[in-house]
Amino acid sequence: MSAPGGGAPSPAPRSGSIGPNASMPVPQQQPIAANPPVVHTPTTPGPSGPSPAPVSQQNLNQIVIDYLAKKGYTRTEAMLRMESASQDIDGRSLPQLNENQRPKYRNGFDLLKSWIEDNLDLYKPELRRVLWPLFVYSFLDLATALYPENAEQFFTANKNLFLPEHSEDIRSLQKITLPEHVQDNATAKLYRGNKYRVILSNPAFSNLMQFLESKSKEGGAVMSAILSSYCSVVTKDRAADERFSFAAMLGRADQTSTFPAEDEGIPGHHPGSAYTGDNPAMAGTLPKLRLGKLPPEPELESDVRAELEEHDLKDPPAPGRNTLVQEYDQMIKKEEDEDAPSHAEIAFPPSTARDVAMEVQRVKENRDRFRIEGRTGGVGVACSVCLFTFHNTYDRMICTDFSDDNMLVAAGFEDSYIRVWSLDGKAIKATHEGVEEHTSTPSNSKRLFGHSGPVYAVKFAPSAQRSEGEMAPTNARWLLSSSADKTIRLWSLDLWQCMVVYKGHDQPVWDLSWGPFGYYFVSGGHDKTARLWATDRIRQQRIFAGHDQDVDCVCFHPNSAYVFTGSSDRTVRMWAVTTGNAVRMFTGHTGNITALACSRNGKLLASADDHGSIFLWDLAPGRLLKRMRGHGKGGIWSLDWSVESTVLVSSGADNTVRVWDIAPPAPEPSANTARLATETGTGAKVDANTTSAAAQPSSTVGPGGGKKKGKENVVTPDQISAFPTKKSPVYKVKFTNMNLIVAGGAYLP
Repeated sequence: MSAPGGGAPSPAPRSGSIGPNASMPVPQQQPIAANPPVVHTPTTPGPSGPSPAPVSQQNLNQIVIDYLAKKGYTRTEAMLRMESASQDIDGRSLPQLNENQRPKYRNGFDLLKSWIEDNLDLYKPELRRVLWPLFVYSFLDLATALYPENAEQFFTANKNLFLPEHSEDIRSLQKITLPEHVQDNATAKLYRGNKYRVILSNPAFSNLMQFLESKSKEGGAVMSAILSSYCSVVTKDRAADERFSFAAMLGRADQTSTFPAEDEGIPGHHPGSAYTGDNPAMAGTLPKLRLGKLPPEPELESDVRAELEEHDLKDPPAPGRNTLVQEYDQMIKKEEDEDAPSHAEIAFPPSTARDVAMEVQRVKENRDRFRIEGRTGGVGVACSVCLFTFHNTYDRMICTDFSDDNMLVAAGFEDSYIRVWSLDGKAIKATHEGVEEHTSTPSNSKRLFGHSGPVYAVKFAPSAQRSEGEMAPTNARWLLSSSADKTIRLWSLDLWQCMVVYKGHDQPVWDLSWGPFGYYFVSGGHDKTARLWATDRIRQQRIFAGHDQDVDCVCFHPNSAYVFTGSSDRTVRMWAVTTGNAVRMFTGHTGNITALACSRNGKLLASADDHGSIFLWDLAPGRLLKRMRGHGKGGIWSLDWSVESTVLVSSGADNTVRVWDIAPPAPEPSANTARLATETGTGAKVDANTTSAAAQPSSTVGPGGGKKKGKENVVTPDQISAFPTKKSPVYKVKFTNMNLIVAGGAYLP
């Protein structure tokens, strides 16, 4: 179904002219080997068909429990629930606790905790990470065995050891007191249904097991049983993994946090691998990625080159500067070691005059941009931020976005409407002369009505600044919005009306992201799925399913071949557009993921969570590059990359915009390198290499430590600068194509 009133937005430069109505190509299936089929003759009469799948012990128990509940046998149901919960992941029954065994959970945990604190500083950081799964599974076992008082005492005595790293899980688990709660709690089911993956060096693991064996009667046997039943302990040799070399371990010697590594936790998996099954042959498989630039289609490239040659003749460049044609050749140049998607893999409509004009404008901006080469000699780059503040929103503004032509800003509200302003305060100009006469009177803002619930995301389609003598208008003409009413709407910014309503999600839609060429877009929602859409098709083209919780944020890869999703299950997944399969999965976040951004060179991904941490991932090997901290709690709501992919900018609920260096991996914050930043609200720039007179000694939380004091935040050395506002949470931050930073926030007195 095509969008009425002029059709869907025309795409920007891309490859593969297949046609606007062509569906997404699907790779051909590999032929099955020509082996003779094996025919099984049934021994009993009856209709032929596939044999039923075996029923697991846990599923069988649940069927019996449902039957007992239906018949009213409540006491028998309660007993079966308790016994059913006392099984490990493999279905084997765990030994029941008696009066003498109950104290051994706490005794064993306390002994292990004291032993770790008295251990060599070389092994403390990795051994401390073992305490978290032992704490969770000990508490769940006590609650399952109907010892609520012991479970509550154990939980209360040890929960502060794991704050703030695991605050979300602790908040969820503290409600558990009975076996029924274990069965119904989402976090408990996640831990009981998966083995917690722990990575230890060989010496640390040997010392741990020797200690537990020596303290077998005092509770060591209980801790060993938990490690055996609920954990998957992977040992690494120092020579095989650089993380366990002496240099790396000495660098982490004074680390007190218990953040899991990227290949630890739930679901346990190899770094970057999206496979979480039990097949050893598939464990750690990493499909080869095609991260290169999508080459332009030949007709578009020739048209753009002709336009650029004409511009070079009219306005020759200054001495020492590239011509527009030379700049274009550098932009589309393919690296020798890069593998890019082909023209036939991703379907796009034919190019238009607008596509040519937009590409010409992009080449101009790329040549004339302010260049950011990263931090050199310890001096931060000269970044500044232009912040637009919204007043009188009464805390009802949910989202905002800036157009690529730097002319418009849109905001979505709880009151189900969208409002669009001109950034210069002047009347919004019409794309074509005479259109404004048939729509409404000139104004510096417009309201869009149509949603029946709060608007959670607004996104402008790709555009470019208008220039004199352009062959077609390149300004922003389309806007997408998503809402609690389960729909996505496409709005025309020429007519200021809704053109298409996309329906597919059966729960609220949290986030949207346009593809880089303005034809495809992706959405994520409360139904735990992300969906790929084409603007001229009313139904989704792909459904990306696999997350255990809501898909809270989404983004595209610059070559349109991949989609990224961030979820409340604390994982980030990378999906192939052509097949709909997950090709990477990144774990390590301890909070809900709130923002994603892929670098413009297509090699790195930044993900942020509501605990104030930013993770940088190397896509090809699927490994964590580094973790950066500086934001306060409440969520990092927006991320964006500079044109060179050397600088990252972030903003969030702590009323700040922060600029980060993406140069080599940095060590975790320690007593020597970490510092505490206090935001004074004066609007001054805070450089990462200057120490504020108001900064106080660091007070972190670790095993045996206390709570943090005040509202001070640990800031890693990767932060180049921070720009605090007075009382304005910053909803959106963005690098323009000229490498200028614009941001938008609402003043909340």
